[in-house]
Amino acid sequence: MNTAASPTATKLTVAVWPGTAPRLLRLTEGREDCAEYVRAGGYQPVDDPDGLLTEVDRGGLLGRGGAAFPLAVKLRTVRDAGRTGRDTVVVANGEEGEPASVKDKWLLRNRPHLVLDGVRLAARIVAADRAFVYVSDPDAARAIEDAVDAIPADGPAITVVTVDAGYVAGEETAAVRAINGGPAKPTDKPPRPFEHGVGGNPTLVSNVETLANLPYLLRHGAEAFRAQGTSASPGTFLATITGAGRPAALYEIPHGASVVDLLALHGVSTDQLSGVLMGGYFAGLLNREVLDATLDHETMRRLGSGLGCGAVALITDDCPVAVAAAVMAYFDRENAGQCGSCFNGTAAMSAVTGALRDGVATADDLARLERWSVVLRGRGACATLDAATNVATSLLLQFPQLVAGHLDGKCDSCRAGAYSVLRPYEVEAVS
Repeated sequence: MNTAASPTATKLTVAVWPGTAPRLLRLTEGREDCAEYVRAGGYQPVDDPDGLLTEVDRGGLLGRGGAAFPLAVKLRTVRDAGRTGRDTVVVANGEEGEPASVKDKWLLRNRPHLVLDGVRLAARIVAADRAFVYVSDPDAARAIEDAVDAIPADGPAITVVTVDAGYVAGEETAAVRAINGGPAKPTDKPPRPFEHGVGGNPTLVSNVETLANLPYLLRHGAEAFRAQGTSASPGTFLATITGAGRPAALYEIPHGASVVDLLALHGVSTDQLSGVLMGGYFAGLLNREVLDATLDHETMRRLGSGLGCGAVALITDDCPVAVAAAVMAYFDRENAGQCGSCFNGTAAMSAVTGALRDGVATADDLARLERWSVVLRGRGACATLDAATNVATSLLLQFPQLVAGHLDGKCDSCRAGAYSVLRPYEVEAVS
């Protein structure tokens, strides 16, 4: 069996969708400093925090960390909790534990003031005096620490918290637990951070890309924000594109852009594509029917998938069964080891997908995998087990003929040396 080597760090392609003005990306090389950011309109005063919350609500900004939860709902919940006399806290979650995504690291390293401005605005809305930037990337931590020393003094006190990288470390309760001095591992819910977060206080935990959209909403308003995207998925988003034998790329894309146009932008022929790993490792696999899709939350939901963190891995020469086995093996290694259903469930599903890849699985194995993909969903303290069940379900539904062929050992690709890697489609180049 061929084991893919770790990717070699190469320069990341950074580009904006044709005809789209950048909102999040900066196409000039190098880190943006405070003076540059202020000249471009950053750190503008907030005279009406409740009015800004109204614009966020009207703009329909959805979370960019994976769940696509409306940011205005989070902000309002934490703000209202603070009005009962409790302190509030803001956490910018930049612990990008998803190996196939690079957007948060890029923002933290290259546009730290855009991130910090978003933190400042969120803190004004919820009346927080304290904020944390939660990261695992040392270069990102240094960039934010340097930027904190240069920002205007009218915002919250900002602390950078650095943890070891891990798939579960970016889960919101893991972030709170780590900031409170514990391990970066998820806790049972409820309570959620907006109820009982950092120091026991109502806490907004939001992805850094999500918060980085707030300065645009402050300067331009909801109507301008909605000028790109779709009615249900407004605005632009950052997409990390990997696979197809090409260097990784980070694109700023309007929601609703077509997958075919994305392939053209990335220089990949539609004939090459056998499927995609959508939304990072969480949302599972899609077959060639994805070529008829657009990149927005409503379309992905109809396909039984999701945009997740915006990571799209293009599957061309690799067998989708082998890709699924590699992702499942990753979940087996990276689960927190706290919940028996996840610890045992990911191991069991990894064993079956690995056996399927190797041509030694049985029909009974597949029946068990199908059953586990249903009965294990929703268990555990975090979404790792859900991610594993998504991979299993999507493999069985999207590639039934390929799966059947593996039962008979008929996959030429896997017989020649199946794709196997510790972190499938990992991105090492971030600047």
